[in-house]
Amino acid sequence: METDDVLDGAPTADTAARVREVIAAAGVSQREFARWVVMDPSKLSRSLSGTRRFTAAELARIADEGRVDAGWLLGTRARERAAAPTVEVEGGRPLQIVRETVRLIAEHGFHAVRVADIARACATSSAAIHYHFPGRAELLEAAVRWCMDEDTARRAARLAEADDAAAELRQLIALQTPRTAQQRRQWAVWLDLWAEAARSTAVGRLHSEYYRQWRETVADVVRRGVGQGVFRAGLDPQAAALTLTALIDGLATHVLSVGGPSSAAAADAMHAALTTHVTDTILAP
Repeated sequence: METDDVLDGAPTADTAARVREVIAAAGVSQREFARWVVMDPSKLSRSLSGTRRFTAAELARIADEGRVDAGWLLGTRARERAAAPTVEVEGGRPLQIVRETVRLIAEHGFHAVRVADIARACATSSAAIHYHFPGRAELLEAAVRWCMDEDTARRAARLAEADDAAAELRQLIALQTPRTAQQRRQWAVWLDLWAEAARSTAVGRLHSEYYRQWRETVADVVRRGVGQGVFRAGLDPQAAALTLTALIDGLATHVLSVGGPSSAAAADAMHAALTTHVTDTILAP
């Protein structure tokens, strides 16, 4: 359940207007700002429209990103610029916390990671972590959202490089094959979050939304490929996307279970299997 507790008082109707000022000063879209402060874009939109209240942690992250005093956002203090951190953190403190959380989850698993571990990795205090993310559930949700955003951005960049739908599909397969250390970390996090999604309603909703977007991306590629004549005529885009994504998930899970020098061979075998599947069932003969 969301809390409406705030920093020094209750948010007023002017709080939304002040947050809008911060977003305008940032010079980015509302959706992009939501990504910066690791917030659900729909929650930001509803809070700005007055149908939802900002939580204390959200206002803390907005103040941190906008370098303004959190009390000013609430209308309890005159406007003044927040003191610059002693050590400049790339992307701001909230993103640093989330990035380090994701790294630690990949290395140790979510339930083995303590707030003290995250604080140590960020060279800050546990109180500072709780200031931005009051509980483990909120921190996990933020980590999932950040992973989703990063994956979506990488996917969009890869698809932009492709000449046709067949090349797009090859790019997606390459992106999902855990060959590099970064790809393996990404998959390790997703596997851990899958298990958590079965127990957490909030994470489960994010998980479902991510996979809906991912399958729709694949279905759109298949749909374009059929139209371009590079994929089989009459191919059902949704069915093809469901089968291909299920294969990717299953094969990637196997690759991650293989350690040491054998992992590279397992990744190559996964890529070969996916390529064969695409050639046999999707590409035009």
